[in-house]
Amino acid sequence: MPTAGTEAAFQAQVIQLAQTFGWMVQHTRPAKQGDRWLTPIAGDVGFPDLVLAHAVRGVLFVELKTDKGAVSDAQYKWGRTLRDGGSAWRIWRPKDWPEIERVLGARGEH
Repeated sequence: MPTAGTEAAFQAQVIQLAQTFGWMVQHTRPAKQGDRWLTPIAGDVGFPDLVLAHAVRGVLFVELKTDKGAVSDAQYKWGRTLRDGGSAWRIWRPKDWPEIERVLGARGEH
């Protein structure tokens, strides 16, 4: 079970678990330039925090939040669009750790 803390700490735990079970992980980190945070990509805001890919289990898009963190309208729009297009999309919080272990683990299911 992850320890309480920041979304970044939770994300690190999810990434570690995913890689342990053979998932490839993509996460785009913002960079600080002067007094502004920038993400060096173009496109619509709200893209999921992680893209996880597994040779057998496919691709999974994941939005991570703390247990009290709010999902924005833009993040929900991405999620609906991904699901409508046939992709797996999840919102995961630390309290979802048993599900995360099930999905990413040896008996993983989308």
